[in-house]
Amino acid sequence: MKLYSTNNKDLRVSFKEAVFNSMPQDKGLYMPVEIPQLDAAFIENIEQYTLPEIAYKVASTLLKDEIPADDLKALINDAINFEAPAVKLDDRTFVLELFHGPSLAFKDFGARFMSRVMAYFLKDGEQLLDVLVATSGDTGGAVALGFLGVPNTRVTILYPEGKVSPIQELQLTTNGHNIRAIEVKGTFDDCQALVKQAFADADLNAKFRLTSANSINISRLIPQTFYYFNTYAQLKKQGLSDVVFSVPSGNFGNIGAGLLAYKLGLPAKQFIAATNVNDTVPRFLETGNYETKPSTQTYSNAMDVGAPSNWVRIMDLFNQDVEALKKVVTAYRFTDEETLAGIKALDNQFNYVACPHTAIAYLAVEKYRNENPADESAAVFLSTAHACKFPDIFPEAIAAKIEIPEQVTALESKPKQADQLGVDFEGFKAYLLRG
Repeated sequence: MKLYSTNNKDLRVSFKEAVFNSMPQDKGLYMPVEIPQLDAAFIENIEQYTLPEIAYKVASTLLKDEIPADDLKALINDAINFEAPAVKLDDRTFVLELFHGPSLAFKDFGARFMSRVMAYFLKDGEQLLDVLVATSGDTGGAVALGFLGVPNTRVTILYPEGKVSPIQELQLTTNGHNIRAIEVKGTFDDCQALVKQAFADADLNAKFRLTSANSINISRLIPQTFYYFNTYAQLKKQGLSDVVFSVPSGNFGNIGAGLLAYKLGLPAKQFIAATNVNDTVPRFLETGNYETKPSTQTYSNAMDVGAPSNWVRIMDLFNQDVEALKKVVTAYRFTDEETLAGIKALDNQFNYVACPHTAIAYLAVEKYRNENPADESAAVFLSTAHACKFPDIFPEAIAAKIEIPEQVTALESKPKQADQLGVDFEGFKAYLLRG
């Protein structure tokens, strides 16, 4: 597998180099030189395969000979050792539960696969690998658990002060060992900017072996394609083949993975990018003007992103052709008031408790159906996090229905371990240089 930079299509690097370097020096993002098509027989019979089998087929098709077959199978079986069920709400509506991994969020797919890929490629005696990650909520917890105890690695997680939920903060700040957390007095965009500046800084690169665990890392994106194919397999077992996916979207890595799956041969009919009021992409698709803006805090905090990094990948997948993109991707935005209404509607209609991100994806399905009454496709909206992570958002009667997993109650007795920094890069650089 060879990859290029979205800023330099003549560049060629190996998968291993892209995983460890994370972001090219030209500040583009790595993309596969070739996106091969999965063979038609596999797609036609996909319902016969398990999630790990589907994951192996997709990963081996993309990676080719980067990792030997037996090693890749073992890596996937270790990383993807939990389910992703498409739960049926009615004959045409399904919720894809992606919160059954250890951190209770969809980020477990990417973080666990990436940590094991890095551990596989790391050799004894090599320089310590410093993993930098910015989080708006769930990425940090998944990365922390994915890398906790991995030899020869150190993880530094930056998160915005007061803008993650209490449970998300516990997942970030109670690990110790090779995981350290920094509470930044700013927004997620500020955290993301600090990480990007660190990768471009000559002094830091001379002293440390830096890599990212954000969705800018290609090894985060690849495993997220697995659950799109697996969902299609689950629906195909039920005789459904026309599928629309509604994806809660913040940094646009999740829907970017869905669109990569589409280019690999996933027979999806449409993708819906569902955002909160941080609506850079919906505005772009409406006006043709791509204008980032400072992020606004909402109930769906993991989507509070004003400058989504992965949008350049999506544009690259469609060769910068906006009209071609708009045939496949629809985008909607929703306010906090609408989000609460979506949570209540899911509870009233289906007795289903959904986190705010999931509720936004559901609202997008309803809006899409209202605008496309002739489309009778099955709709799958992605549930990206367990509802227990957002206890203060739910009305009391709905909150009472939430079952708290054991791993959450265990966190509450652990002390918070976090450093505090401002948004200036020199302060962050000095922190890193102190080791």
